[in-house]
Amino acid sequence: MPENILFVCVENAGRSQMAEAFFKKYSRVKFNVISAGITPSSELNPVVVQVMKEIGIDLDTQSPKILSNSMIENSHKIVNMGCMDKESCPSIFVKDVIDWNVSDPKTQSIEQVRIIRDQIKSKVLNMIDSLKVD
Repeated sequence: MPENILFVCVENAGRSQMAEAFFKKYSRVKFNVISAGITPSSELNPVVVQVMKEIGIDLDTQSPKILSNSMIENSHKIVNMGCMDKESCPSIFVKDVIDWNVSDPKTQSIEQVRIIRDQIKSKVLNMIDSLKVD
């Protein structure tokens, strides 16, 4: 049975969606990968969708999802993309969480979102490599 990997951010409209997409694209090992948000947006950030399309990843069919306790309880690894406030994000502090502290692309220029995208890709590739050793 594949293990669950969960990427979490506030709105599930950018960072965690990119991480989920990169993990699905590059992992050769079978995992159930999902992303979710504490307070999900109604849609993905259009700039995030655009910069991912630039590198051949289509997020058009993705939509933000709300984080549930079930997602947390059933995940082998949980990655916090940048929500550091225990008051607004209490559910992700209930067990060991990997913290990447990635900037929110929400109000960033397209150039900045590209930098964030590349940073997330690098972190995901490193995570995939580390999971092969676990």
